[in-house]
Amino acid sequence: TDHAEQLGEVRVCSTPELPGYGSLMCRLYRWWPRAAFYLMNMRSCNSTDPKRFGFCGEGGRRCLDAALTQWREIQAAAEAAYDRTEACSFTTFVGYEWSASPNTNNLHRNVIFRNDRVTRLPISYYEAKTPEDLWRQLRRECLDRGDGCELVTIPHNSNLSGGLMFQTLMSDGTPFTAEYARERNRMEPLAEIMQHKGDSECLFGAGNEDELCGFEKLPYDNFRAEFFPSLFPSPPKPVDFVRNALEKGLEQEALLGTNPFKYGLIASTDTHLGTPGAVDERNHVGHGGAGAPADKRVPPGLPDNLEFNPGGLAVLWAEENTRDSLFAAMKRREAYGTSGPRIVVRLFGGWSYPADMCDSRSFVETGYAEGVPMGSDLPPPPTPGASPRFAVWAQQDAGTEDRPGTPLQRIQIIKGWLDAEGTHERVYDVAGDPNSDAGVDPLTCETFGEGFPELCTVWTDPDFDPRERAFYYARVIENPTCRWSAYICNAHGVNCADPSTIGEGLAPCCAPEHRWSIQERAWTSPIWYVPATAASRRKGGD
Repeated sequence: TDHAEQLGEVRVCSTPELPGYGSLMCRLYRWWPRAAFYLMNMRSCNSTDPKRFGFCGEGGRRCLDAALTQWREIQAAAEAAYDRTEACSFTTFVGYEWSASPNTNNLHRNVIFRNDRVTRLPISYYEAKTPEDLWRQLRRECLDRGDGCELVTIPHNSNLSGGLMFQTLMSDGTPFTAEYARERNRMEPLAEIMQHKGDSECLFGAGNEDELCGFEKLPYDNFRAEFFPSLFPSPPKPVDFVRNALEKGLEQEALLGTNPFKYGLIASTDTHLGTPGAVDERNHVGHGGAGAPADKRVPPGLPDNLEFNPGGLAVLWAEENTRDSLFAAMKRREAYGTSGPRIVVRLFGGWSYPADMCDSRSFVETGYAEGVPMGSDLPPPPTPGASPRFAVWAQQDAGTEDRPGTPLQRIQIIKGWLDAEGTHERVYDVAGDPNSDAGVDPLTCETFGEGFPELCTVWTDPDFDPRERAFYYARVIENPTCRWSAYICNAHGVNCADPSTIGEGLAPCCAPEHRWSIQERAWTSPIWYVPATAASRRKGGD
């Protein structure tokens, strides 16, 4: 998806016959694209009420007209690439990015339409100043039209939101209302947990003892702190992360009857290269423009900021590879994300799964028949004293003959729950070997040790309390491998003990914060448990 706020502006600045092409900003765009990139983006970052550039004309009409042409081209491209035959070989969606960044805090949403019935123009931050206003306009211009126009909005990069993405206040500063919670729940069934600009699952420290939460963390939580860290330091906070939002959602549901943060989980790239599968650590080419404007040489050394990464993948469990089927999977949250590898994972929850379910060829059929898949609510317990059982299976990325995938290390179940004292979380190792001696030599990127091509288990919550709201999601962890930056540093022969080997653009290789190895992973959407009395109240209230 592309930023709605710049569709028309970029077209005006790139099309000589359009009024505004000769403006100072458009000349800057063509002569010094890096500076123009920052100026155009900062236009919607430093204000809660951004205005279009003067070259857009009165009311922004020039840029809106240009955006309409661009929007039609996006729709045509999506239609041309969509395989409508029975082969179902490739599916596209029409979409765009709403890029609100008030005071440099990221509130971006990806807007994905179910089919070819879409809004006349993308609704941008210039037209909709708040998430509530975005949903209101999307409802008026799409959902309430009555012609089959449907959509979802997906919040992304919560780790750069300065604590705003998952705050429990509406944009006017007042607490959530039941109506707000219901609308957010309907509009936003998914949230992004990982992408090019870092992991948004959880934050290690500040009371969190989950060491795997240290994965791919940015050292700042808004754009101002990224570009001016000394002047405006803003380190990441727990409130920026999805797991914290899932816990807050339990509290809000208890208060309002609806969970506004009932998110399925996906990952994505956000590199704006048009290559959503380009997530290999060994071939990272950098963020938008592959690290440099098209008219410039590729810079030497690392092609991206050290703290960035190639991005992740979104995965949907659907009956077929069609728009309707995939969109339905998004709506029901039967989705998961990976940090890049093509790990395959299933998660089911129920009350009576057999202990030997993993040995059965009907694992998936039993999962659906006897319970619910990821993204769902557990049914009520069948008997007093019953505890939920979770069947989880994962298979490593097979890779290719030349580049085989990495074995799995373990599967974990992350539980969050709400009791009279507040929210809590716990991580359970349920399959594999958390004490494995598998690893990677950071100087050669050669891996060693054993792992698992697949893992499967049926796990029963040993601490279940039927009175407490809870969620459960699976996290699948690979054996250690080299990070993208390590591959490049090694390829250039960098030896941090020998300054003569540290060439131009390679100083970050020897930065104290450089992590040479990572453990790639996958995260499933949660399965929620709502106490029976609370569920009946919620149903009655809706």
